[in-house]
Amino acid sequence: MKQQPNSKNSTPMQDAITTMFVLCDELLTALNHQEDKQVKMSDAEVMTVALTAASMFAGHFENARRFLKEHGYIPHMLSESRLNRRLHAIPEFIWGALFHSVAETFKATNPEQTYCVDSFPVPVCDNIRIARCRLYEGEDYRGYIASKRRYFYGLRVHMIVTASGQPIEFILRPGAESDISVYKDLNFDLPAGATCFADKSYNDYTHEDLLREAADIDMQPARKKNSKRRISYLDERYKQVMRKRVETSFSGMTHFFPKSIHAVTSQGFELKVVLFILAFGIQWLL
Repeated sequence: MKQQPNSKNSTPMQDAITTMFVLCDELLTALNHQEDKQVKMSDAEVMTVALTAASMFAGHFENARRFLKEHGYIPHMLSESRLNRRLHAIPEFIWGALFHSVAETFKATNPEQTYCVDSFPVPVCDNIRIARCRLYEGEDYRGYIASKRRYFYGLRVHMIVTASGQPIEFILRPGAESDISVYKDLNFDLPAGATCFADKSYNDYTHEDLLREAADIDMQPARKKNSKRRISYLDERYKQVMRKRVETSFSGMTHFFPKSIHAVTSQGFELKVVLFILAFGIQWLL
């Protein structure tokens, strides 16, 4: 990638593109990632195109490809088809490692060690088009959005964020899977002594005790009226304040996603979801 001049005239867009490239390049170097010596466009540049598309072009790879080539960021740009093949050839664990490195930065700069867990839907198509959907099939992907009182068809992103909304950990699951069943699959790779807030759907006393005893993580879901573990009025009010903060954070993330994500395969759709989450997280570093 051609480095842009480091001057006072650099724009936020230039800074963002440079940051994404540096993160990808340093990660691949740390992983001792080997590439064919004959390639003219490195994997770090391929990853930068994808992240630029998610961050600035609503996930349109071709628009990002043309922009980066025309403005001299990546002079030896591949064609659309070759770029797409190179992008899908990047192992999944590399994207996971990139997210992990960004998340570690957020955990290190979170002195309160306060986190929240929740989920949000990522529809594949409108309800009226479910019968014609080819990316996914079956009722497992038909979820329900309680706040909007409507169904959707697609995936749910189950995520742990800091109290400020910085992404720490996430899992993609079919839309019909409940929050309580999926949240047990999260690793909760949080520092000892961390507190994690959640809504009423995350009440599971056994898992709460397990997290506290095994990882020293204090899980604090809002309690139901018939809960056996009642809390004081002040504690409940504090949880409501924290829930409001996380709802605001998740709202910012969902607004970062485009209204529709174009993909021709389920793998491509899921890759774009991961890219949007990564791009959202990287924006916090700028």
